[in-house]
Amino acid sequence: MKPNSPKFIGITGGVGAGKSEILAYIRRHYKCEIYLADQVAHEVKRPGTACYRKLTELLGEDIKASDGQIDSRKMAERIFSDGALLEKVNALIHPAVKEYLLERLERARQERSVELFFVEAALLIECGYGVLADEMWYVYADEETRRRRLGQSRGYSKERIEGIMSKQLTEEQFRQSCDFVIDNSGVLTESYAQIDKKLEAFTWQE
Repeated sequence: MKPNSPKFIGITGGVGAGKSEILAYIRRHYKCEIYLADQVAHEVKRPGTACYRKLTELLGEDIKASDGQIDSRKMAERIFSDGALLEKVNALIHPAVKEYLLERLERARQERSVELFFVEAALLIECGYGVLADEMWYVYADEETRRRRLGQSRGYSKERIEGIMSKQLTEEQFRQSCDFVIDNSGVLTESYAQIDKKLEAFTWQE
C-alpha cells in the first residue's frame, strides 16, 4: 500500500460526458472506493442528521413526506423559484456532503484497504474540492456527442439540454482546474486505455 493511501481523486465533467461509465470501469478493475456527490446529498438529508434538522427548520415541517423523509419534489419546487432560498439550502447541503466524504476518506486511510478514493460531482470545482483532492480528473466529450447521448439515453429535449449546459463550466474552465483529461468522445475501449495508462502504478483487478 502506498504512502498516504488511498489517493483522493475528484472526477468531474459536463452532463452527458459519460462519467458513470468511466467510474463503473474503475470500480471493476481497481482497489477503490467511489462516492457520487448526488447520492451523498441524499444520505446527509436523512432523518436524524444535522443537515435534516437544519433543512426542516429552514423550509418548514411541510417539506416532509409521509414517511418523515424530506420530499425532494417539494423541496425542488420551493427552492428553484427562490434564488435566495436555494443559496441557503446549498449552504447547508454542500458542507454536509464535504464533511461526510472527508470522514469516509479518513476512515479509508486508517483501514488502508483501498488504493484509490474517487468523488464524482458536476460541481466539484465550484465546491472547492480542488484544494482537497490529490488530483482532479476531467471527463471530456465534445458537445455534439454529449447532446446526442442525452437525447438518446435520457430522452432530453434540445431545450432541456441547452438549459443544463448553459449553467455548467466551459471546457476551458474544466481543463484549467483539472490535472488529467479523459477524452470520452469515442468508443469506451479508448477511454479505458487512457485510464489504465494513468493508473498503471496501481493494482489491477480482473
